[in-house]
Amino acid sequence: MPRKCPARAGHVTRVTCRTDDDVRLHGVVLQPGKSPAEVAIVVGHGFTNHVSKSFVNRVLRRLALRHTVIAFDFRGHGRSGGRCTAGPDEVHDLTAAVRLARAVGPGPVGTPRFDGLGFSMGGTVALLQAASATGEDRPDAVVSVSSPSRWWVRQTRAMRTLYWLAERPQGRALLRTVRVRLARPLQRGLPASPVEVVERIGPTPLLLVHGAEDHYLPAEHAMVLHAAAGATAELWLRPGMRHAETAMTPELVDQLGEWLAAKANGAERAA
Repeated sequence: MPRKCPARAGHVTRVTCRTDDDVRLHGVVLQPGKSPAEVAIVVGHGFTNHVSKSFVNRVLRRLALRHTVIAFDFRGHGRSGGRCTAGPDEVHDLTAAVRLARAVGPGPVGTPRFDGLGFSMGGTVALLQAASATGEDRPDAVVSVSSPSRWWVRQTRAMRTLYWLAERPQGRALLRTVRVRLARPLQRGLPASPVEVVERIGPTPLLLVHGAEDHYLPAEHAMVLHAAAGATAELWLRPGMRHAETAMTPELVDQLGEWLAAKANGAERAA
């Protein structure tokens, strides 16, 4: 997000929690300053990112102008413990964040309603979590930005570079310098691909957002997910947009928040 549009949440609280598989996570809760929050949004970041990175933090603070935001460093990233699996085990992390959202207050956090928003790896985790969650762990609406449709795609130079980093000892050592610790082996026990489970998200509203100029994952990934998802899914293909958090503009962040708030309000009226 451009630096010329700073956004300041009214209240920022550092939080910790533990996952079902006993990984300690560190994160933040951001609340609007003056007006009541419209909705609670649980945000999942992309691979190699964490909540303190400037472009991630700007997205969180922009959302928190109007919404309560709960965001954690995924396992193996930033200040959190554990080791990154690039998606499968991170579902536990998102579920732990969801449960924290149910437990703390005031405002929409601590109420029965919340939405999920994920970027790249976090977008994949948001899809997997929404497809498998039941009861109060299930979100009321989901936005997935720049998510792959299947595991371990290497169709672009950027993705091939990423997997070189993940699979070579020297690459893993380099990732540790940017606060990313990977599981060994990274590809163990992969679950079904996002495209295989996305239809289970319905009737929960789902928005898939992808950049037409994404240099990691071509827009065909979003099209495949949209075709598999069913009637409750929407697709926004953004001309000129590249990949995940670094491609977010203030206007697009606002639009995502408005979409989530509208879906949450619709669910509340239907309840």
